[in-house]
Amino acid sequence: MEITPSGKPQGVGLTAAYLTARTSSFVDFLRAEAPDLLPSRRLVPEGVLGKGSLDVPHGTTVVALVFKGGVLIAGDRRATSGNLIAYNTMDKVYVTDSYSAAGIAGSAGIGVELLRLYQVQLQHYEKIEGLSLSLDGKANQLASMVRGNMEMAMAGLVAVPLFVGYDTEAANPDKAGRIVSFDVSGGRFEEQSGYHGIGSGSLFAKSSLKKTFDPDADMDTAIRKAIEALYDAADEDSATGGPDVARKIYPTVVTVTGLDGAVKLSDARAAEVAEAVVADRMANPRG
Repeated sequence: MEITPSGKPQGVGLTAAYLTARTSSFVDFLRAEAPDLLPSRRLVPEGVLGKGSLDVPHGTTVVALVFKGGVLIAGDRRATSGNLIAYNTMDKVYVTDSYSAAGIAGSAGIGVELLRLYQVQLQHYEKIEGLSLSLDGKANQLASMVRGNMEMAMAGLVAVPLFVGYDTEAANPDKAGRIVSFDVSGGRFEEQSGYHGIGSGSLFAKSSLKKTFDPDADMDTAIRKAIEALYDAADEDSATGGPDVARKIYPTVVTVTGLDGAVKLSDARAAEVAEAVVADRMANPRG
């Protein structure tokens, strides 16, 4: 293909950089070639920076816990805007690659864009380098992207992820599930307790998991405990949505194991577990 003096391929509206693998980081490529596409470069109304929170939809509660042979992450479906329910069906948990997943709490728009860009970042690296990042490398990449959103966070558009993954290099496959949390500045922290939560209902969800968590539980038991924790959070936190049996709205759950990789729980299975939790609470309201 002929390249014009301007650096663009003849007849194509792309620069030569689009045809050359100069970096294995898609975020760095965007930063150089199309910075306005980065979540951190969203336009903020003049005078907003430093003036406090913006009234935008917020995703709320996400929990994660390890089990024997893997790890899972689950989120409720509600997004709020002030005292209003903005969405009842928001997905705030995503498969990010074959052996990892992440959830988001905070500014819904920024958070979803950040996770979608992160998915592309991991795919881009694998295609350019011919291999996947290590689990630590994946967590570091996400930390860097959170750090890049600092200016928007200061404007009130805070988005904080929760990351889970299966470490294919772990010595003990039964203990290979890992959970990494982040602060708004991009600091990353591996959770040693075996469970964690983020968002407005996380205090109540973690209190629930503290009493029921078992690192040697099987996957089905872990799924049940995660949905119970979200139910308990919804009981105490108005911003967290509980299972809505009438509208068929149930938590999003992703499991990550060495055998199957990262798999989103089917709607039918999520409904089955959530409806069982609701039925048991009707019979025993105190849990």
